Amino acid sequence: MTPPETITSLQNARIKAIRALAERGERAAAGRFVAEGVANFDSARRAGWTPVSVVHQADGLDPSEAELLTWASSAGADLLPATPAVLVKLTGRTNPPRLLGVFPRRSEPLPAKAEVRPDALWLALEGVRDPGNLGTIVRTADAFGVAGVILVGACVDPTAPVAVQAAMGSLFQVRLTVATDAGFADWLTAWQGAVVGTHLAAAHDIRQLKPSGPVLLLMGSEGAGLSQQLMARCTILTRIPQRAEVDSLNLAIATGIALYALRAARL
Repeated sequence: MTPPETITSLQNARIKAIRALAERGERAAAGRFVAEGVANFDSARRAGWTPVSVVHQADGLDPSEAELLTWASSAGADLLPATPAVLVKLTGRTNPPRLLGVFPRRSEPLPAKAEVRPDALWLALEGVRDPGNLGTIVRTADAFGVAGVILVGACVDPTAPVAVQAAMGSLFQVRLTVATDAGFADWLTAWQGAVVGTHLAAAHDIRQLKPSGPVLLLMGSEGAGLSQQLMARCTILTRIPQRAEVDSLNLAIATGIALYALRAARL
């Protein structure tokens, strides 16, 4: 079988289509996104995802990269060998990864009652706007064994390049749901467990919380925090103690602290 010709030009039609996936509208229309590097490929394989196509450096792959490329090919992915210069332009990095995959986008439905385990911790994010924050939160949720992450309302796209990079492979490992404000509000009426929200003026110290049953942690946007509508649905409002001179924390940091406080006993 003749190996495919090495791509040397950004004008190649398939390379142009992959470059276009940097835009949210193109990702939505194509139903695909890009993930780069060994960590993403390895996580995707472990989680049962397979790439549609793979752009890879035409030569010089190390054994782990070559093995992942063989797996991708056996799973049906189209292989597109390219020069390092093409990979530099595709990734925007001067030292790009030698593997770049195009994967199908997925969004799981909101969990049914039977899917929510009694000891589970779920996370809902309302109106998150920063892709780096979102990717970091997904990675943290994966590390702490969160059952799933729900994106509520006008959130940034979890498959945006910066979000995928910050998630470091966890995007493939964490159950991710995209919900409208109304859809989430309806689903929340059937939630049977604690609903925990954070607020600077809350009376409860998060270090002291020991909620029983399933727990849903709600976190708001970077600027406005939780909306009044969702705050009213919380059964517990809690705060992260901090120096009075500092009035807020980065959303990803605050979410990580809250997840650890709620999950540490089970790690």
